[in-house]
Amino acid sequence: MSAAQNPPTENQQQSPANWYTSWFDTPYYHILYKDRNYREAQVFMDNLTHYLNLPEKAKVLDLACGKGRHSIYLNQLGFNVIGADLSENSIAEARKNSNETLHFKVHDMREPFEEKFDAIFNLFTSFGYFENDEDNLTTLKAIKESLSEYGFAVIDFMNVNQVIDTLVPEETKTVEGIDFHIKRYVAEGHIYKEIDFEDKGQKFHFTEKVKALTLKDFEELMEEAGIYLLDIFGDYKLKKFHKTDSERLIMIFK
Repeated sequence: MSAAQNPPTENQQQSPANWYTSWFDTPYYHILYKDRNYREAQVFMDNLTHYLNLPEKAKVLDLACGKGRHSIYLNQLGFNVIGADLSENSIAEARKNSNETLHFKVHDMREPFEEKFDAIFNLFTSFGYFENDEDNLTTLKAIKESLSEYGFAVIDFMNVNQVIDTLVPEETKTVEGIDFHIKRYVAEGHIYKEIDFEDKGQKFHFTEKVKALTLKDFEELMEEAGIYLLDIFGDYKLKKFHKTDSERLIMIFK
């Protein structure tokens, strides 16, 4: 998920509240993460849609779609897809790929859609960014309201236990000639990533902050939202979830 705001200019000290409003809209976010494994992501979506046994031309919502890469693939699988994201910049880019069965909208995930979907996907840790914890519950309720009577929703989140156990405190990644200096730490129930770099003589600093939600946390939120948790998987091949060593926390619910 990202948010609507022009990339910051001078000084680049981003406000810690709603950090995603600036970082996700900069070109540097996409540079740093350009090497993400999209083939693995496609295998995940193949497995997911097969597991859910979605009908042909099912209506699918890709919630927090970014620039729409996964929406495009889901559309290629034959589904009628809407990609939604808070970032106007990302949606403007995604709309270049629109067709009769693929549309993109600027949308806040805390708000339900008027239309109903056969499946709602919130993929690749696009949850838990809000400053106010209540917003996580609000988002789950909005997802539930946007599902059709027989629809399913999927949240693919990090496995917090495994992430914290294997956290790399400091590293430098060089991408497109830019040295990204990254620090990671856990504080006050959140996982932080501090990112510092220079480009064209200018210094930049951004902070990623994600709520360290465990399966137990999600179960409590879902119970409060009146959601039924149907299945839990631990990786993109849909293997069983193990609290200590699974790479992902993938939850199927309705």
